[in-house]
Amino acid sequence: MTDTWKSIPMFDGLNSEELSHVRDIFTKVAVRAGTHIISEGEEGDEMFILIDGKVKISKAMLIKGMSLPLSEVKNPRKVLANLDDTTFPVFGEIALIDNDQRSATVTVVEDSDFLITNRDKFFDLIQKHPVTGNKLLLKIGKRLSATVRRNNGELVKLTTALALALSRSS
Repeated sequence: MTDTWKSIPMFDGLNSEELSHVRDIFTKVAVRAGTHIISEGEEGDEMFILIDGKVKISKAMLIKGMSLPLSEVKNPRKVLANLDDTTFPVFGEIALIDNDQRSATVTVVEDSDFLITNRDKFFDLIQKHPVTGNKLLLKIGKRLSATVRRNNGELVKLTTALALALSRSS
């Protein structure tokens, strides 16, 4: 497990002492296949790192309470990603910062192991070990920045496609 910690990109750049502080705020948890570790729309304060197994991330394609008269919309959820432990993906890091509703659902595809921490433990680490906490906050900030940039690109593609479709139907 010690080697695993050094392989996790979220902890890249931490020295041995800093890794020791980080280990103290995480718990290793085994989760069975079929479990939703994060459910879209629910409140949450935990962050997960997948260290063994597979998950899928999905999102509702309709606003809650909305219905469409389209017969081809059999499943109003879209799978955004299928991920395994090879890159030690992180889920729920936004909840450490804003403690708001979850933006997607993460479902365990095969029995998996996670490292889990929560908002209270995370901010306690920041108080006790500000250098380590700042390094982790910077990692989270970079992840969130990359997500915003990627989503901006997708939004441009979608609005362009919609504009083309609307111009053709006129």
